[in-house]
Amino acid sequence: MDLHTLSDLFATTYNPNPNVRKAAELEIRKVGGQEGMVAALLQIIAADNVDPATRQACAVYLKNRVRTSYFVDPTNGRPDQTPIAHSDKEALKTHLLPLLAASPSRSVTIQLSATLKNIISHDFPEKWPGLLDNVKSLLVSGDLHQVGAGCVASLEMIRAFRFRQQNDVLPTIVPQLFPTLVNIATELLNNPPSGAAPDTVPTMLHLILKTYKNSIVLHLSQHQQSPESIVPWGRLLFQVVNLQIPQGAVPEDEEERERSEWWKAKKWAYGVLGRLFHRFGNPSQMPSTLKEDYGAFAEHFMNTFAPEIFKVYLHQVELNVSGQAWISPKCQYQIFSFFTECVKPKSTWKLLKPHFEQLVSSFVFPQLSFDHAKKQMWETDPVEYVRRSVDEYEAFDSPVSAATSFLFSLTGNRTKMTFMPILAFIHNVLKSNQPAPQRFGALNMTAALGTFMMKHPEVQKSMEQFMVQHVLPEFASPEPYMRAIACEVLGTVEKSGITWTNAENLNNHSRAVAAALEDPELPVRVQAALALTEMITSHQSVREAVAPSVEKVIQELLKLSDETDLDILNHSMETMVESFQGELLPVAAQLTARLCESYMRLVKENIAQEHTTGDDLEGIIESNGDDDKVFAAMGVAKTIGTVVAAVDSSPEILAQVQEVVIPIITFTLEHKQLDLFDNMYDLVDSLTFKLRSISPNMWRVFELTYQVFKSEAVDFLDEMLPSLDNFVSYGTDMFKSRGDYRQMVIDIYTTSITSSQLGENDRVNGCKLAESVLLNLRGHVDDALPTFVKTSVDLWDKAETTALKLANLEVLINAILYNPSAALHLMENYRPGTSRTFLDRWFKANDSDNGLPRVHDKKLTIMAFCALMEMDPGDVPETLKEGWPHIVRGVLKTFKDLPRAIAARQALEDSYAEASDDEDIIDDENIFNNAEEDEDVFDEDTAYLEMLAKEGQRLREKSNKLANGEDVESEYTDESEIDEELGYLSPLDSVDPYASFKQALTTFQMKNSPAYQVATTALDVEQQTLLMEVMRIAEAGGSQS
Repeated sequence: MDLHTLSDLFATTYNPNPNVRKAAELEIRKVGGQEGMVAALLQIIAADNVDPATRQACAVYLKNRVRTSYFVDPTNGRPDQTPIAHSDKEALKTHLLPLLAASPSRSVTIQLSATLKNIISHDFPEKWPGLLDNVKSLLVSGDLHQVGAGCVASLEMIRAFRFRQQNDVLPTIVPQLFPTLVNIATELLNNPPSGAAPDTVPTMLHLILKTYKNSIVLHLSQHQQSPESIVPWGRLLFQVVNLQIPQGAVPEDEEERERSEWWKAKKWAYGVLGRLFHRFGNPSQMPSTLKEDYGAFAEHFMNTFAPEIFKVYLHQVELNVSGQAWISPKCQYQIFSFFTECVKPKSTWKLLKPHFEQLVSSFVFPQLSFDHAKKQMWETDPVEYVRRSVDEYEAFDSPVSAATSFLFSLTGNRTKMTFMPILAFIHNVLKSNQPAPQRFGALNMTAALGTFMMKHPEVQKSMEQFMVQHVLPEFASPEPYMRAIACEVLGTVEKSGITWTNAENLNNHSRAVAAALEDPELPVRVQAALALTEMITSHQSVREAVAPSVEKVIQELLKLSDETDLDILNHSMETMVESFQGELLPVAAQLTARLCESYMRLVKENIAQEHTTGDDLEGIIESNGDDDKVFAAMGVAKTIGTVVAAVDSSPEILAQVQEVVIPIITFTLEHKQLDLFDNMYDLVDSLTFKLRSISPNMWRVFELTYQVFKSEAVDFLDEMLPSLDNFVSYGTDMFKSRGDYRQMVIDIYTTSITSSQLGENDRVNGCKLAESVLLNLRGHVDDALPTFVKTSVDLWDKAETTALKLANLEVLINAILYNPSAALHLMENYRPGTSRTFLDRWFKANDSDNGLPRVHDKKLTIMAFCALMEMDPGDVPETLKEGWPHIVRGVLKTFKDLPRAIAARQALEDSYAEASDDEDIIDDENIFNNAEEDEDVFDEDTAYLEMLAKEGQRLREKSNKLANGEDVESEYTDESEIDEELGYLSPLDSVDPYASFKQALTTFQMKNSPAYQVATTALDVEQQTLLMEVMRIAEAGGSQS
């Protein structure tokens, strides 16, 4: 196809007629894999006489073609994936850099740079050895367009390897390019080129600084640590931070100004300094795994550069506070983050200590006050205002969030010096009756530090008076944001355990917050709902006051939840349902239906978002804001689960609730919303377990479970298992009549054992499912018994963990209990001697202290031994007859250990009960650091980062060994304990093992008298005494524990 025709074809993709556009796209797809297509696209993009939109379309297509087909894994390629021909690859390497230099627009440059990065990541350095020299030539060419292209190429070379743990490529690139890059940037600042476009200098600065930042994501090369590098780069970074940008060089609008190239350059300068200090220049907080490579540099950086950074940042803050300089929000975030990092190390704390009060009052406080930006958001997008107010992760990189973190760090790490002065500042603002925006700031600081205030032994005593004097009056404020912050402060102190000595004060606050639930302003209503939730949790009197109108409160919460999609409101809903179970029981089905409507709306909106985003990684990253829909849906599902738990005392209402819930479960499974599977299977488990039955409509959920397990959700067996067990346990009649259903659960078992996608924990779950089938469907899975035996025997030598070895052994023990004669002969037929090996393993486990540790393990063993004792002598395999009498000894050993296992289970149940009573007690020992000396601070965060660093190093070393073909020791250990599963119900729970043994022993005597004689006469005195005790218990009525 000639260039003109191909160009016209891409131009047609912009045709407003969808049929014409579709035809062009199909034709492009048809010719897209032909050799020479990529070379032709490069020529069209380079042609100045082609329409810019067409060149843009070609650049986008080229980027996607390279991303999907430049490298095609021959073992994992798609049928529609045609690899790019070698000649086209060579054309790309020849023409991409010149194209970047001659790019007609920023949009085309973006597409070409992404294309370049993909090629670099696959071919550099081995298959593109000349690239580095080509980029260096561009950088020193003296032509601005070529230098700009060199900057773009430098960035993409770094970006291609920035996350590579093996630091083998970047150290070869950095020394070659970075000295030139820093010289270019310095020259651009000191001697701007005449006649250049206004954005040329800041754009190239932005690219150069972004390149440096990307180079230090994981590693800092030896070159960058050297004085020859760090000094000129440090000088450049300080110069950019200190740069006063002329007013006319950036837009007037602050949002547009922040997006300008000049402020992007400043943002990256701040970012580089922050990263250098955080990861490589802070010796006291540096994980031990990094000290070998960066310890010396960190000491030098802390002594030489950190004080200078602090000085420069403090100067910028002073200029900003005095109104002499504007700082973009992203740069303010970086400044706050640096100041926060300065709190723990003693050397930087000495610099910060004299200035912290001034910083709090002049830099932190304005961020937390009610400014123009907050006012605008309140008025134009109250939902977003609420989201940013209540969700700490919503805007974690905002200056407000960073200012709050700075406050936390000061009060938590330098308590003696900072806490009381900060509280004094808050009190002075409130006492002096400042205007509402400033009072908001003081109360906002109170909400942020509420936990600290309530845990401080001196401050907490005065909090009731503080609430009455400064918070309660604001509930009647004409400013709605003051009513909102009053609710937030009340919720914070309630959550932290405020004690009301005066009942009237409590009543006044509860009445105020209840009234705020009907406020005309949405943010006030949300904060009121959250505060009321905390009060209901803490105070019986508030619960009694709310009880008569709880339905109305629930309806308001549902409305708020639909308006905001805030997951935190679901917590409020759960609290209401748990606190008012009796009041809500009559309307449980209606409430559930309303919740299901909310859930379906959220899921459908998420599905629509997935369809518009598609599979493009960049698109997925950019659209992460819609995760809110998923999290909100999770919260609603959890609230539905709370309703289910609340109505389990009424099976009739619970059955109604179940029929309302089933459609959302089937919809989620049908549309394969994997993120929500955990929540859905929680609901299925809860409903089927509490009702102890499977309704006709619930069987569709079982069928879908099998379908999704065999496709996208094979690794969700852990979430599915409780529900599958309930289906088998409470739907036995259906399984007995449906061979296809039986085959489904058996296939899930064999897949769990044999699938390479699954691990040991999944195989344990598969064994548990097999046990459920064998216990519940006695006499109805005879045809599957060979599958169970073969699959289990094949797993013997592959299992590594104690849990899997036991679970797999118990599949065979269950097979014995199911049909002892058939199971033993199937073992022998599959592999002679297998039955003897199995019994040896079983006896070994039974004789060891922790081989069969749980009550269920022991009851199963007793019942299976009893089944063996009742066998006809002629059915016993010849290889086992000699040792057959030892079964009596084995079962007596199990009876000996059974009481100890029962006692251990009871102790575990008691400890869980005690733990649930104490779960709300918070350990506040480490919330403050009251050390007198200004030493380095090492806290839980430091320890956690140390642990993460060591684990990361261990995993990297393991990965490297595997990559090099070296043996790696298994992470599994045979010494791991297997805990009781307290929630597990088994058909054996109702069986009396003592009575069963007595009957089995009698049958054994009648059917196999010689073996019985050998078994009983071989018992020692202790065993004979134990036998008599077991028989005595059996005759006395036994035990079902």
